[in-house]
Amino acid sequence: MTLKYTPDHEWIDVANPASATVGITDHAQDALGDVVFVDLPAIGKTFKRGEVAGVVESVKAAADLYMPVSGEVVAVNETLRADPSLANSDPQNAGWFSERRNRDDIQIRPLLSIAA
Repeated sequence: MTLKYTPDHEWIDVANPASATVGITDHAQDALGDVVFVDLPAIGKTFKRGEVAGVVESVKAAADLYMPVSGEVVAVNETLRADPSLANSDPQNAGWFSERRNRDDIQIRPLLSIAA
């Protein structure tokens, strides 16, 4: 995985040049507490960077999921929809939210590294 991060605690895996997988960081899931529901974006919908493309609800709060880069949603994690606790137990692997294509590498450059 080649992960980049947003200040809002989303991650994006930019290893595949044709698409990018998106999820929430370990820090975000820890701050939210036990995730009980996820609202995933519709396949085929296009989002601009920074647009809300889902919601994560926990026993503590609800939080919007923002798109780290523009692109069309080509897949969502139906396993996460069925078992939202994956966002807590494995946020950067099995707990991914969506995959998008048409990503713009220029939009990836300002994203953060893990150290940042």
